[in-house]
Amino acid sequence: MMLMKTHPATLSGHVFMPEIPLVPDHLRIYAVGDIHGRLDLLQRLQAAIDEDVATHPGPEVIEIYLGDYVDRGSHSAQVLDTLIERRRSRRMICLSGNHEAVMADALDSPGNFGRWLRMGGLETVASYIGPLRDLDETAMWEKWREAVKPEHVAFLRELPVRFACGDYAFVHAGVRPGLPLEAQRREDLMWIRREFLNHQSSFGHCVVHGHTPSKEPEVLSNRINIDTGAYATGRLTCLVLEGADRFMIST
Repeated sequence: MMLMKTHPATLSGHVFMPEIPLVPDHLRIYAVGDIHGRLDLLQRLQAAIDEDVATHPGPEVIEIYLGDYVDRGSHSAQVLDTLIERRRSRRMICLSGNHEAVMADALDSPGNFGRWLRMGGLETVASYIGPLRDLDETAMWEKWREAVKPEHVAFLRELPVRFACGDYAFVHAGVRPGLPLEAQRREDLMWIRREFLNHQSSFGHCVVHGHTPSKEPEVLSNRINIDTGAYATGRLTCLVLEGADRFMIST
C-alpha cells in the first residue's frame, strides 16, 4: 500500500476560493476522514503524519479526526483504543460522527442496539466480543455492553461535534446553510447531506467534512470533503493545512 501526497493544483475540475482560507500562523493541521474500523489504514496514516512532522518540524500541530471511527470495518474497538492512546501524547480533536452517536445510544437500550446493528454495528460488536454465532440480539447486546471499556463509553459520550480554526470549520457531515457555526444543530453537524452538499455559496468558513464517500477528495470553494470510503476502498485521506498551503496524504 502506497502513501501519496497530492498537491491541490493536481485536483482538477474543482473551483477554488478567490482568497485561499488561512490557518493561523505557526500552526499545522492534519485532518483525517472517516476510518470505519480500518485500524490498518489508521496506523499507516498516523505513521505518515509522524514522518511529515519529523521531516518538517516547527509549527504547533493539531490532529483533527472527523468522526465515523466505528462500524463496517473489522477493528472498531481497536481504532478507539488507538485514538484514546494517541490523544495522551498529542494535541488532538476527535469529533463525533453519526456512527459514534448511534453506538453511544445503543448502550442504553435493546431497541437502539437493533437500529445500530442495521447501520453496520454488527462488525463493531464482533470487534469487542468475537464470533457472534449462536447469540440472539438480546444476548449479544448484554455481552457487548459488558465488554465495552469504560474509557470507550466516556470517549463516545464526550465527543464534540464542531471545531473552528482560522478560516476553517471542521465537522463530520456538514452545516446547514444560513446559520452561523455556533447556532448549528448537533443533528445537522453529524447527519446533513443534500442541503449542505448542494449549497454553492459561502458558509462563513471553509468547511472540512466527511460523511459522504467520494472516490477522490472534493476541494470546492466553500467545502472540502475528505471521506474517501476507507472501509471499502482502502483509501484513508488526511488534509494538511498550514498558512495558505494545503495538500493531501492518503493510504
